[in-house]
Amino acid sequence: MHNEGYKAMSTTKIKRGCRLNSLYVKILTLMYILCGSTLVASEVVYPAKLSTVDLKGQAFDDPDTVITETPTGSILDITSLKSTDGKFASGMYKAGKSRFEITEPYGVDEFMYFLEGSVTLTSDDGSQLTINAGEAVTIPKEWTGVWETDGYRKIWVIYSSSGEGL
Repeated sequence: MHNEGYKAMSTTKIKRGCRLNSLYVKILTLMYILCGSTLVASEVVYPAKLSTVDLKGQAFDDPDTVITETPTGSILDITSLKSTDGKFASGMYKAGKSRFEITEPYGVDEFMYFLEGSVTLTSDDGSQLTINAGEAVTIPKEWTGVWETDGYRKIWVIYSSSGEGL
């Protein structure tokens, strides 16, 4: 008797689920009709991968690499992903010897993982932090100080609530 009640209950759930699935299909069909072919024509979004070979520097062979010439050498910057809302991005960056005094807030929240070289960050209070290859750091958008390096290659991930600085 107990099993028969259970079977009846299971059957009811399945029948109800079929009705919901049928309703779901009708709603999707209606959305397709109202929206035209935009559901079919929407762009496919893919994950962004930096392979082992890319991380060794081959990513900079991509024609989308931004090359900036400076007195101390070339800076290479490749964006591997930029979010559709324009507030998040990731990529890889390579620079030679440089020193920057950052007197205005950094402006973006940036996570960096160093693949090669190192950087020394000196905050306005004089405290120093050195990040070497194989280590990571996150710089908050409010940070000010001095950025000094003999050269490095890093993976970067940036969030900017306004979308500026990406």
